[in-house]
Amino acid sequence: MRRAVLLTWPRLGRAQAARTMMLFRLVFGLLLLAGLVSFALYVATGQVVWRRRGIVIVKWTVIAALGFFAVLIVERLALMF
Repeated sequence: MRRAVLLTWPRLGRAQAARTMMLFRLVFGLLLLAGLVSFALYVATGQVVWRRRGIVIVKWTVIAALGFFAVLIVERLALMF
């Protein structure tokens, strides 16, 4: 009986996985910092465009983070079964 082959991801070594997680944390932190700077500029200048930019940056940062962690969870579940 042939075993069904699911989508397989290459296994990362510990060093490569640590670098990937560090890169994700760096990008995530910089995007949140950009949102914070946008909100600070809104408070300083009173221009609504800075508030809108801050909301968009934070919104897409959170969506990207949820997607990243969803991939991690699905990968772990695939290894369990």
